[in-house]
Amino acid sequence: MEAKLQLDPGQIDRARRAAADIATEVDLFVASRTTVAVERTVLRLMGIDGVDAEEVPLPNVVVDHLKEREQLELGAATWVINAMLALGLNPQEIAEQVAVGTLDLTRIPLRDRAEIQRKGAELAHIGLNKIEANRKQRDDLIARLGEGPKPYLYLIVATGDIYEDVVQGRAAARQGADIIAVIRSTGQSLIDYVPYGATCEGFGGTYATQENFRIMRRALDEVGEEVGRYIRLCNYCSGLCMPEIAVMGALERLDVMLNDALYGILFRDINMQRTLIDQSFSRMINAYAGIMINTGEDNYLTTADAVEAAHTVLASQFINEQLALLSGLRPQQMGLGHAFEMNPDLEDGLLMEIAQAQMARQIFPDAPLKYMPPTKHMTGNIFKGHIQDALFNLVSILTGQGVQLLGMMTEAMHTPHIHDRKLAIENALYIFNNARHLGEEILFRPGGRIERRAQEVLAQAVAMLEEVRRIGLFTAIERGMFADVKRPLHGGRGLSGVLEKGEDYFNPFETELRQRLGLPNRGEEGDDDRLHTGEALRGHVE
Repeated sequence: MEAKLQLDPGQIDRARRAAADIATEVDLFVASRTTVAVERTVLRLMGIDGVDAEEVPLPNVVVDHLKEREQLELGAATWVINAMLALGLNPQEIAEQVAVGTLDLTRIPLRDRAEIQRKGAELAHIGLNKIEANRKQRDDLIARLGEGPKPYLYLIVATGDIYEDVVQGRAAARQGADIIAVIRSTGQSLIDYVPYGATCEGFGGTYATQENFRIMRRALDEVGEEVGRYIRLCNYCSGLCMPEIAVMGALERLDVMLNDALYGILFRDINMQRTLIDQSFSRMINAYAGIMINTGEDNYLTTADAVEAAHTVLASQFINEQLALLSGLRPQQMGLGHAFEMNPDLEDGLLMEIAQAQMARQIFPDAPLKYMPPTKHMTGNIFKGHIQDALFNLVSILTGQGVQLLGMMTEAMHTPHIHDRKLAIENALYIFNNARHLGEEILFRPGGRIERRAQEVLAQAVAMLEEVRRIGLFTAIERGMFADVKRPLHGGRGLSGVLEKGEDYFNPFETELRQRLGLPNRGEEGDDDRLHTGEALRGHVE
């Protein structure tokens, strides 16, 4: 989209450089640490799945086995590969023996490190090639079926029963939805394991499991053939099992994942060390799988005022962008989030919403921006709510947003019915069609209200980012600089699952992912100028 607002390129560059410095400092912290979730993810990539007699997932069983023996700092892969070489078993068989108590991995003498690394490289090739095949299958389906125009229409199903989700997801696709998001059961982000199998008993959503992913993927592929366009599937790659859900999504060809660097810290009180380590590996997986991530800056406006805190949304978008680049995500995979959440009773509130949306579009020109609907100021008046959603849709098509999470006129009343979703789709399609090229015809008055508002928000975001760079991201979170929420460095859920890596730590999948994504190994010198613009990653995973 043409740059219509006069935004100072020097200010934008200052913001990106500050965010790049913030992200680099976080990455240096992450480099020497792992988590139980990362290690479980490695085991899943090796092919370990299923549960023990007490329905504990086998990746949890093996990681807990090593952690209890204080041997996890070498990496779960080291011990499982060592057992494979010694016993001639595959990873699944090893996990099953650990689960029944007939095998203690730490009692097997460690073989030569080079031998373990060679076997690890072989396993990494096998595991990542499965993900590569899924990415190619997606590309082939889109080439054959086509897809809906942007902004993609994004709808949520949340019944708790995966089989009912299938019914509602298919109905939404037939009505015009492009992305079906299966919202997770309440509180799943706070449990330190991934449930197993198909589930029908979620609360406020449906459990994210690999089998549920498989069921919904199959259903959307079928309806996609029926309607003649590819239907994307979205789930939630956040919480204490962030990288595990990422790999399950990659293995079942999900297309979109909620994958924010800060959301779990701020809104689920998950320890910041745990979250920032987990997001790094999870985003590498999403990057290689060709998955579009969505970030959660829109949530900031549920706890802070949308006018006063607008700059914190922009600052977080810059940070999420730079952390994503460090994990190999291309700008075209970054669904950076923001929202239409200003008080509808404000004079010229619409102008400020346009300023925010147009500013984000110009600053992140290649990102499929995720635009969230009004929720905070929905009152239960369905007629006013439908108008609020219409204005939201108008701003989206005017400013060229990428993903439109459709607003429901019954927001704040109940979980939407199928006909509520149909009305939301009709609202969006009517406005998107009638105003499809409106953005090409509109110019903003130089020095006018919209331009001045965008310049003000950008200047505030630059000042904030440079302050965060000065004090560090961890301290900024402790001080409540994002979403007016304070979280401690050594508090929150999941801290006990953070470990310092040992000198001989080994994760063959990260090594192979870095090579395939064109990322330097941590600690190597890189081109900072290319990194902060994303230029270093162009040409990878196309």
